[in-house]
Amino acid sequence: MRSQDYDRLYLSPPHLGRHELNYVHKAIEDNWVAPAGPNITGFEADICAATGVAQCVALTSGTAAIHLGLILLGVGPGDEVLCPSFTFVATANPIVYLGAQPVFIDSEADTWNLCPERLREAIVDRLAKGKKPKALILVHLYGMPAKLTEIMALAQEFDIPVLEDAAEALGSRYGGQPLGGFGRVGVFSFNGNKILTTSGGGALVTNDAVLAQKARFLATQAKDDAPYYQHSEVGYNYRLSNLLAGIGRGQMELLDERVKRRREIFAWYREHLADLPGLTVALAQEPAGSRSNRWLTTVLLAAPEPEAPAAAVLTPEALRLHLETHNIESRPLWKPLHLQPLFATAPMYGGAVCADLFARGLCLPSGTAMGDAELRRVADALHEAWR
Repeated sequence: MRSQDYDRLYLSPPHLGRHELNYVHKAIEDNWVAPAGPNITGFEADICAATGVAQCVALTSGTAAIHLGLILLGVGPGDEVLCPSFTFVATANPIVYLGAQPVFIDSEADTWNLCPERLREAIVDRLAKGKKPKALILVHLYGMPAKLTEIMALAQEFDIPVLEDAAEALGSRYGGQPLGGFGRVGVFSFNGNKILTTSGGGALVTNDAVLAQKARFLATQAKDDAPYYQHSEVGYNYRLSNLLAGIGRGQMELLDERVKRRREIFAWYREHLADLPGLTVALAQEPAGSRSNRWLTTVLLAAPEPEAPAAAVLTPEALRLHLETHNIESRPLWKPLHLQPLFATAPMYGGAVCADLFARGLCLPSGTAMGDAELRRVADALHEAWR
């Protein structure tokens, strides 16, 4: 059959139900559609309950949350911020917003997250150069918990505050504890492709009530406590609307169900793609005591043999284009930030691991609304590529 004979199968589309309508209808009936109202308060309470973090500030995006989080940690012009290279650009862009410099760190092969050995190397070298890092951004890639014990020990040893980017990791756990609360500040994304969505949205979480109060202040244009509009510092229009927070309230009711389904999809792929030589469903081994939400299922292709003719090598891009002929969306893994033109001059420690992952990896459709028929479509198309 031709690709146009199939409905488009997207990588990670929103999955809405009727739970959200109750809160959205109520917001419209009560005329609460501005960036204030009971849905925001309720959504923040729901996030706190799910993550075990004391304070939450609902914002317009995960990027806004990272930006405010770095401000709260005192990052400013000329500072250096440690950051994994293997992540979406939104992790690092807020560093540049503040006139600071990202210092990129390679991944380790087990979880694809920040490598503790390279992290120590970077910290020691920056200190030797007279530049103590102002903050460390820690990312949990594709929902997989990073090696938190080692990384947090290094942050404590060198007295570097941690911003925990859990944008892709809502519902994941490490040592039995939900992600998001390990750093001084945590960040979640509720973009349309995440495990839960508010259309566009994000959240900043912290156990520090003073930081949370400051985040709310900055997110609402930094309006001073006065009967008129008075401003003593720069603020931002970053507060989530009550209407979108209503979508979030309905989505939060489904968090456990959505995590369960993503993990089932991962397990399905692992079983039904096991017979494809040279292809591995990646990140199969979760760190002891941890649980990934399996936001996206990813695969790795084996490195080609040196003597193999170019025409015989199946690449992730060839595989992606083949899936497109079946109207199936897939996507390369994140292109490392140190390989991006935007960050060509930024310091980088290591680089071989994340560059290799980018060269060999692909993300498969993982939306929670997928049934066995849609999963079979993907598997059949992949098997066809091998034939």
